[in-house]
Amino acid sequence: MLKRKAAVVTGSTSGIGLGIARALAAQGANITLNGFGERKAIEALMAELGAKYQVEVDYSAADVSQPGQVTEMIEQCAARFGSVDILINNAGIQHTAPIEDFPVEKWEQILAVNLSSAFYGIKAALPHMRRRQWGRIVNIASAHGLVASATKSAYVAAKHGLLGLMKVVALETARSPITCNAICPGWVLTPLVQKQIDDAAARSGISNDEAKMRLLAEKQPSLEFATREQIGSAAVFLCSPAADQIRGTSISVDGGWTAQ
Repeated sequence: MLKRKAAVVTGSTSGIGLGIARALAAQGANITLNGFGERKAIEALMAELGAKYQVEVDYSAADVSQPGQVTEMIEQCAARFGSVDILINNAGIQHTAPIEDFPVEKWEQILAVNLSSAFYGIKAALPHMRRRQWGRIVNIASAHGLVASATKSAYVAAKHGLLGLMKVVALETARSPITCNAICPGWVLTPLVQKQIDDAAARSGISNDEAKMRLLAEKQPSLEFATREQIGSAAVFLCSPAADQIRGTSISVDGGWTAQ
C-alpha cells in the first residue's frame, strides 16, 4: 500500500517508534530511522529491515531537541528517497517529580524533545508533501495527551500540546491530500515504561510482575499492555486511503484508560 513512499519516524531505534517503522516497511515504505544507539546495532537493524521487507532504510542521528538537526533529518530523507511522504513524530522522554521539585532543565528538555521537535519536523516536511500532493503526519501523543497524572507536568503538557499542534496542522491542510492525526497509546511495555516498573518494584520492595499489575490496575482497565505492533497498525491505518477524511483526530489505544 505504501510502496515508494518515504517515511521519517523519530525515536525509532527501539520501542513504539521501531514498531511503527516495521509496520510501515511491511507496507513497502522506505524508512529513515532516527534515535540513539550503538552504530553497529543500528546498522544491523537497518540491514534486517531492508532484507525482511525489501525496502530501503536510512538513518539520521539527529538530536531532535535541536531544531537545525530536525530540519537536516527531513532534508536527508528527501535527498535519499526523493520525497518525505510520511512523518511520524514519536520521539519522547520522561521525568517525574512534583512541580516544586521539577528541574527546570528537565522541563525544557522534555518540551523540546516531545513537542517542539514535532513542530520543526512538520514545518520542514510540509513543503515536500505539498509538492508531491500527498502526505501523512502522525503525532504519537499519549493517554497523557487527554488526561493528566501527578508528577508528570512536563510530559502531560507536551503531549497535550502535540494534540493542539495536530489540530492546527489538520486545519491548515484540510483542502489538500495531506492529513495530520495523532495516536494516544496507554501503557505499552517499552524500555521507558519498563524503567518506571523497575523503579516502582525497587521502591516498594515487590516483584517486577506485581509492579506491572499495579501499574496497569491503576490506569488501564483491560489489565493488558498495548503492543508496539498495535500502535504500528494504527499508524498504517492513518496512512491508508480509508483515513483520507480522518483529519485532526486522535485514536486512543489505551485499554480503556481514557474511557473512565
